[in-house]
Amino acid sequence: MLGLMQDWPLTVDRILDHAHSWFPKREVVTRSLEGPISRTTYGNIWRRAKQVTNALQGEGIALGDRVATLAWNTERHMEVWYGAMGMGAVLHTVNPRLHPEQIAWIINHAEGKILFLDTTFVPIIEKIAGELRTVKAYVILTDRAHMPSTALANAMAYEDFIEGHAQEARWGGFDENTACGLCYTSGTTGDPKGVLYSHRSNLLHAMAANSADCFGAGANDVVLPVVPMFHANAWAIAFVAPMCGAKLVMPGAKLDGPSVYELLESEKVTFTAAVPTVWLMLLNYLRETNSKLTTLKRVAIGGSAVPEAVLRAFEDDYGVEVVHAWGMTEMSPIGTIGKLLPEHYAQGHEAQIKAKLKQGRALFTVDMKIVDDEGHDKPRDGKAFGRLMVKGPAVARAYFKNAGARDAKGECLEADGFFDTGDVATLDELGVMQITDRAKDVIKSGGEWISSIDIENIAVGCEGVANAAVIGVAHPKWDERPLLIIEPKPGANPTKEQVLAFLEGKIAKWWTPDDVVHTEKIPLGATGKINKLALRETFRDYRLPNV
Repeated sequence: MLGLMQDWPLTVDRILDHAHSWFPKREVVTRSLEGPISRTTYGNIWRRAKQVTNALQGEGIALGDRVATLAWNTERHMEVWYGAMGMGAVLHTVNPRLHPEQIAWIINHAEGKILFLDTTFVPIIEKIAGELRTVKAYVILTDRAHMPSTALANAMAYEDFIEGHAQEARWGGFDENTACGLCYTSGTTGDPKGVLYSHRSNLLHAMAANSADCFGAGANDVVLPVVPMFHANAWAIAFVAPMCGAKLVMPGAKLDGPSVYELLESEKVTFTAAVPTVWLMLLNYLRETNSKLTTLKRVAIGGSAVPEAVLRAFEDDYGVEVVHAWGMTEMSPIGTIGKLLPEHYAQGHEAQIKAKLKQGRALFTVDMKIVDDEGHDKPRDGKAFGRLMVKGPAVARAYFKNAGARDAKGECLEADGFFDTGDVATLDELGVMQITDRAKDVIKSGGEWISSIDIENIAVGCEGVANAAVIGVAHPKWDERPLLIIEPKPGANPTKEQVLAFLEGKIAKWWTPDDVVHTEKIPLGATGKINKLALRETFRDYRLPNV
């Protein structure tokens, strides 16, 4: 027997339709690339997104065609986002922080037909345009007055592209499992892989991500997604904000501490989200200028583990709740959230901080377990390490064009239907998960595992340390031993003895790094994470002092 309810396909165009119907005057604020602060509304974005749809159809774009963007978080990017997805095209965000060769490879692999790009990225595309086999037109996200001189063939200003097109267009009307978005992994261990989201998966994930124990945003919130729209859908915030009617503040290209702080205060932001490196810059600015955060209530931190010093600074010094999130492109991306449980609140402050440093509990729509190398379940005792496996309606079952396929169906899943995240983690008796390392980064010393992440997050709290990374270095007796690489703060020179003394008592004695070295800048990957691959290459011939 089937239920007698109306059929309402879960397609993302309904999100912006909802915002247009019920929050048409709610502001969307952008720090424009031209300079001034721009102000619009969900109602205007809806109308202009319809113009984008008509303009795309006029260029021959149809259901399933890929429309690429190389753009910051702006109102225009949002218009393209919904204008493409609403008509059934696949919105393909490209990460500009990748190497130009990777950008060319990704656009060709996705077969993008039109590329929308911000003015800052025109030089990048000019260098690789000859390699882009499928792109027929380039739309620069600006107006005629600010259109740069460019050698790109068939290039036009965005405002000219949509001018004269009707503000009515048919959205939806296709299966909710229709492809909606295409986002590629950062490709640190080979060619990037395309994750192909469906309308249904994006909408379900956005609702789960905005549950009370996750982002918990509402119509009274002002939301600043510092995390880019090209980084796994801005962690669903580009869907969440119009869905709940929150005021949306787009930071454009300026993600430095002073610029982020200006928007936080001038727009009275209550909730924001970004990777730890962004918050380190903001905290440094707050301390240097003795500034306060007057309206911010919650900050989501993900992309890599939140350092304890960052968590304590936000919560203890500035009274801002830290929402520690974990996920991956293949999970749409949020998988867990670090909100505390009643059992945690019954404990003291220090125990709560310790719990918040973990990655947290699975969202609804996510199933999770840890297993050994033979696939046997490991206990939920907070001590046993295992490969982290996930399953759910917003978790990838295959990559675009069957990349990394494990079976004849092109899927990349284990036999029981779980996806191997590539992370090593623990699960405790309350279901709280903690990442101990990437499987490829875990340090194996004397048959035991050492978590590089734990050491890094503690070391960042040492005076004079701006950033820290740990890699395994070959050792004749122990197989590998940890090497701690320090990026000092400007003008600081923390010594090996000072750093090791700071670590003492905070980690197991046998985890203590065998050496500490300085580097001018710790390399970061395209998503803001520490690039361990580059560090291992830099220090591949390094010999520990006791060897």
